[in-house]
Amino acid sequence: QVQLVESGGGSAQAGNSLRLSCAASRRTFSSEAMAWFRQAPGKEREFVAGIRRGSGTPLYADSVKGRFTISVDNAKNPVYLQMNSLQAEDTDVYYCAAGPSLTGSGARYGYWGQGTQVTVSS
Repeated sequence: QVQLVESGGGSAQAGNSLRLSCAASRRTFSSEAMAWFRQAPGKEREFVAGIRRGSGTPLYADSVKGRFTISVDNAKNPVYLQMNSLQAEDTDVYYCAAGPSLTGSGARYGYWGQGTQVTVSS
């Protein structure tokens, strides 16, 4: 089992930045890819960004390219999502996920965090 704990959510003005962190209880082959998804009430879960721990290869949704950066600190464990130039449309609950391979499909991730709220006001 892998437990994921997110932190860093909160409120921000449009145009400002927030950074989310996700700490995994342990690293295994089944958690080699880490990703962030987001979901608003009544909407489908949306892939935001993901990264392969070993190579550091990132993958981004088109909606956040150039604004969000995902990174991993393999020495200390956490995966970070730096969110710049925030927009009101970025308001959602953000979830950290871990799985064996990097993909934008939430079904391929076996471990999920509890979620952290991000609210952007315009």
